[in-house]
Amino acid sequence: MNDTKTGVRTVTGRVKWFDPARGFGFIVDEAGGSDILLHANVLRNFGQGSIADNAGITVLVQATPRGSQAVEVLAVMPPVEGDRSVELEDLGNTPLEMIETLPIEPARVKWFDKAKGFGFANIFGKAEDVFVHVEVLRRSGLADLTSGEAVSLRIIEGKRGRMAVAVMPWDAGISREAVRVVPPLREPGRGPDLSVRKVAVQR
Repeated sequence: MNDTKTGVRTVTGRVKWFDPARGFGFIVDEAGGSDILLHANVLRNFGQGSIADNAGITVLVQATPRGSQAVEVLAVMPPVEGDRSVELEDLGNTPLEMIETLPIEPARVKWFDKAKGFGFANIFGKAEDVFVHVEVLRRSGLADLTSGEAVSLRIIEGKRGRMAVAVMPWDAGISREAVRVVPPLREPGRGPDLSVRKVAVQR
């Protein structure tokens, strides 16, 4: 879809690379053409602080004097890597259809160590830890998490306790209509502070 008045067009492609430390990355348009700049602020407006290499992505793109640039992220899809995906023992034979019916729960990252390959998060209003594996993160189209980052999770009871089977942007688990209009607190590189949003309803 193209908007000739604003020069904005919709593009679907894959992430060539994205570096949160540098604050940008590039998208390869599946239809061909030059690479598209993806700025960290644009990704953050979608509710993510990182994105996995080769993840599918749909964005609104605008031409600038410096080249094509994404101005809004519309959707993120997990990377497609065939048989390279690592199977998680705790997931067992859980079908995708069942995972997609699990409730979406707002959470905050307690800590995540990409080198170790895992970390933990806490569901908003609950104290127990939820295990987050780096492979689940990758399958969700993310590359990394930072302590204190707001996310949404789908969770199962694994062999070692509660574990995330999907990680999504923070607002995926919040009904915007059911949240009081309170300006969220923001910190650089993080989502809003859910502690000030007292009324939240799962979809």
